[in-house]
Formats: sequence, structure tokens, C-alpha cells
Amino acid sequence: MGKFPKRAAMTLGTVAIASLLLAGCATSGTSAGGTTSAVSKADITKAMNTPATITFWTWVPKIQSEVNLFEKKYPKIKVNVVNLGQGATYYTKLESAISAGSGAPDVAQVEYTHLPSFELSKNLKDLAPYGAADVKSQFSASAWNLVASGNAIYGIPQDSGPLGLLYRTDILKADGVAAPQTWAEFATAADKVHAADPSQYLTDIPSSNGSAFLGLFQQAGANPFSYTGGKTVNINLNSATGKKVVDYWSTLIQKGDISTDPDFTDSWYQGLASGKYASWVAAAWGPVFLQGTAAKTSGNWRAAELPQWTAGDHASGIVGGSADSVLSSTKHPIASAVFTQFLNSDKQATLDFATQQFLFPTTAATLSNSEFSDQKSPFYGGQQVNKVFAGISSKITGQFGSLPFMDQVYDSFNTTLGKAMANGGTGMDAGLADWQAAVVKYAKAQGFTVTTN
Repeated sequence: MGKFPKRAAMTLGTVAIASLLLAGCATSGTSAGGTTSAVSKADITKAMNTPATITFWTWVPKIQSEVNLFEKKYPKIKVNVVNLGQGATYYTKLESAISAGSGAPDVAQVEYTHLPSFELSKNLKDLAPYGAADVKSQFSASAWNLVASGNAIYGIPQDSGPLGLLYRTDILKADGVAAPQTWAEFATAADKVHAADPSQYLTDIPSSNGSAFLGLFQQAGANPFSYTGGKTVNINLNSATGKKVVDYWSTLIQKGDISTDPDFTDSWYQGLASGKYASWVAAAWGPVFLQGTAAKTSGNWRAAELPQWTAGDHASGIVGGSADSVLSSTKHPIASAVFTQFLNSDKQATLDFATQQFLFPTTAATLSNSEFSDQKSPFYGGQQVNKVFAGISSKITGQFGSLPFMDQVYDSFNTTLGKAMANGGTGMDAGLADWQAAVVKYAKAQGFTVTTN
């Protein structure tokens, strides 16, 4: 479980930064992926026994304890950890350092949705020549798909955000509602909860969070974006599956059965704590976050899979998560590459991430480790919530791509589909079409060739 709301909607902050990325700002002499031939084991051994200091930018608290494990194994390599916090400020500082040609780290934590931007601007090392493929089998397929592009590997997965449902047992019981197994049951439950108390809603689907909505697209089997490098992107938000998801939520919003409040605001936090929302469609980092936000409701929450479009299915999507990547400008590519692999595949390091910093794991060994999966949470009535989300992580639907300008995708959501949601749900079909058109227009303006199938 992740400790903080690491939303995929965290953006680079401005269109200017996006333009800088698209223009390309790699340090002179670097190229996409850097080395193309495999680095020999002898070269790796030599590098790891040669004194060097690498700098690592991250936002994970107290990560020095995991870094210490690496330094113990490789005492010649020192790691300078710099915690800059997360969000737009982090990416602004990272991009500024890259464009300045000095001051950039060797290794940087990057959200999955931002990897294509840095790949396009040729600022990331391809880790495949440094043996990254050797650790692929240790990771969940859904996480690995987010860092791989063809045969290239642009980061090592650190954490993930599979989607589940957190719900209030006391409210549902009082309203005679069972935890919904399908979206059809969810709609019926939403009507009952709101009818029983007009101040309550079964859930809130925020009109301000495009990443959350895309997670629901993924669960339904939609794949609105694909990008495999270069200057061609596929944008298909307005697919039949996307329309199905939009029509479903449009009906519930227009009936007034669910809320569309902006999330991660004071009023939204209060809504979770007060019972205004009887459930939360949350990523795996949500359960720990909720314990702090709604502490007084301890014992009343449970975790489950998302409701399914077809009874008996077990599909989910991802919202959030990040990888550790090596920048092309590094003077220590081997040490940096080995560091990213060790930090995110070592058994003790990944277990500590999951149990100490509450990052939701991406390695099979940690997902199945009883120290993680068997933990019982009093807040969730003694339920083994980690085990629930570990099961969900293996049910991620398809390969869900990101574009090299996801900040613009999320911004345009707010003025198109999100706006229609906030206005009572009418016109959401048109809002989806407008979202598609806005993203396509932006892509073409940046010089991309756009396909829409």
C-alpha cells in the first residue's frame, strides 16, 4: 500500500516544460538509450569495484535505509540521496537541471506516466545493455510493461497502484446493501444509499482527476493511448469501450446518485471522514492514506476488487506508481544501472519499501511474502488488505500506454469531460469527443503524427 496520494495526474506543471521535453534537451553527445551493445560482466565487475559517487533524486521518505543495503553490497559506490518532494516542483527542478547541462542526478525517480516524455527527449539510458532484462521475471507483467518499450528498458519498477474498492461496511449494512460485485450492482447500490440519505453517496468520481478516469477505462479494456517511441502516437479516447464507461457514469451522475467533487481537497478529505462517501475507488496506495484521513472511522472499512463489467471477471487498472531511471548524462552508467536494479529487486529492500514506506510492491517475491501479504489491519476490521491488492495486481487489464505529454492530457480532461461531469453529467459523450479532439490537436501542434484507431 502506498502512503501518499501519488496521483498519475501530477504534471510537469506547464506547457512550456512539455514543449521543452518535446524539443529534446539531452546533454550534447548523448543519444536515446545511450549504449546499444551489451556491457560485459567484466566491465560491470570493474565498475562496481571502482570508487564512484552517484546522485539519486527521489521523493520516498527514509529511503536511505534501502540505499544502505546497496552500499553494503557495493562498498566502493556511494549514493548521494536527494529528496525533493513530489509533484510539479520535482519535475520542474529535474527538467531545469537537464536543460542546464549540469546538476542533474545520475538516477531519478520518475512516474510511469512521465517516462515517455523523458524517453522522447533522449534523456534516459536504455538499461537493457546493463542487464536489466535479467530481473524482468521478478516483476509483475503489468509493472514491467510500463517501463519497457520494444527491447528497450527505461526504468526499473519501484511501486504501482492497482485499483480496488474501499467501502464502509456500516453504511452499506444500514442501507441494506451488499458490497457490489458488478457495476450493475454498484448502480443499484448507489441509488439505495443516496435514497436512504440524500447527503450520502456511494462514491465520488472526481471531475478533476483524469488519471482516475483513465484507470476505469483500463479496467473496462480500453487502451486510449499507445506510443512506442519516435513521433507517432495513437489516441483513441473516443472508442466504443470508452463511450461505455462514460455513459455508465453519466447516468449515475445525472441521477444524482454519486458525487463528482474534486479529490484531494479539504472538503473531499472531510467527505471520506464524515461518511459522505461510502466507498472510494482507490489505488493500492489508498488504504494507508485513508487510515490517516478518516482515522475516526477505523474498523468500518473493507477492501475488495473493483466491481466488474461481467460477473465472474477479475479485471483492474492502474493509477500511479513510479520507476527509477538512469539519465543519459550520467558519468557512471554502470553503477547507476546496477543501483536501480538492486534497489528495486533485492528481497530485503523491496520488502522494506512495502512494510516501512508503504509503497505497493511490484516484485512477485514481495507480493507473496507473508510479512507483507498477511498483515492484518485493525482499520479494516482485521482484513489482510495487502493480500487483497496483491491479488488485484495480477489482474491488470491489457497494456495501457502513456503519451509523451500526459500533463496536457490531464489538463484537457478538466476542460472537456471533467467539465461535463462537474456540470451534472449531461453532455459527457460530447465531453469525451472534445477530450479526444483536444489531445489530438495538441499532439499535431507538437509535430506528432497521430493515428486514432
